[in-house]
Amino acid sequence: MSAGGTATASPEPTGATGTTGTTGTTGTTGTTGTGGPSPATPQDAVARLVRVRRRGQARGALVSGVLLAVVLAAFALSLTTGDFVIPLADVLATLAGSGDAGTQFVVLELRLPRALLALLVGGCFGLSGAVFQGLLRNPLASPDVIGVSAGASAAAVLASMVLGLSGIALSAVALGGALLTGAAVYLLAWRKGISGYRLVLVGIGIGTGLSSVVSYVMTRSDVTEAQNAFLWLTGSLNGRSWTHFWPLFGGAVVLLPLALAASRALPALQLGDEAAGGLGARVEHSRLAMLACATALAGLATAAAGPVGFVAFVSPPIARRLLPGHGAALVPSALVGAALVLLADYAAQHLIPGTQLPVGIVTSLVGAPYLLWLLARANRVGKGG
Repeated sequence: MSAGGTATASPEPTGATGTTGTTGTTGTTGTTGTGGPSPATPQDAVARLVRVRRRGQARGALVSGVLLAVVLAAFALSLTTGDFVIPLADVLATLAGSGDAGTQFVVLELRLPRALLALLVGGCFGLSGAVFQGLLRNPLASPDVIGVSAGASAAAVLASMVLGLSGIALSAVALGGALLTGAAVYLLAWRKGISGYRLVLVGIGIGTGLSSVVSYVMTRSDVTEAQNAFLWLTGSLNGRSWTHFWPLFGGAVVLLPLALAASRALPALQLGDEAAGGLGARVEHSRLAMLACATALAGLATAAAGPVGFVAFVSPPIARRLLPGHGAALVPSALVGAALVLLADYAAQHLIPGTQLPVGIVTSLVGAPYLLWLLARANRVGKGG
């Protein structure tokens, strides 16, 4: 009997346990009969946001590291390859202060200033284009499209061919021309605020007018001077030396940190003026600071190497595709610009044996198809970009 009682009683606790477990589980999960999970707590949402941000920061660091490696590889390629191939070990030894006289001349006097100039020109153009496109939320808003580069070019051509200026004075005039053009575009496009498309249209109009001024001055000048000016207007690093590098380096040391600091308000401004003001951002002050820095960077790069086409236009979209969801991607855009100009200048030197092409021709070969694709896409979807 006791064995049978045990056998009979044994399933009862099991059933009770199962019933209790079901009831407890239902009570714990908090279901209301629909079988769905309970809503996430604020702590869960914060933890999920932190994880997303960490993943984004990790990807941003990874992409920036890869781009920096590409820049360094392109820089090393520029120093080692040419009419005389110099091993990388000899280049590093020369940079460290040793090496024979011939290697020192080729590396330190011919290749190093040109490579450094290409790196800084590309970085300045890339960062400038990223600020313009991010601030105005328009893929066409780059300094070579909205007339800033044309303003620097017109001022430089007038100063060189009419006033006979050169060196630091010429760079200063080109920078002033870019700033004046940027200010004119901003004031003419202002209508109780700034619209990206209105600013682009105004900039294209002003840029076209300034290009006409340049063409008129060139037609009235000596043939040799006009040829040199045309080569510079294409965007070229041929014959660049330390005298061209130091003004750009001095300006970049000041402007690059200022542009990055001013761009801290960029995420808020991308939400719109009203939302940015509600978040406490000084809308007009921040916008003017960013536009001034971006314009100055473009003018400085144009003064050093001429209006190298499409670098500021192409670099930000490439960086944003590598880092989707990261906003303007300012630092990656600068790195993409530096890599693009370094590689384009290498191709310009070695694409045709015995001939050095202007770097602007190579960058235009990359940028022009992208512009056509962008316009075709805008026409297909019924909006600009």
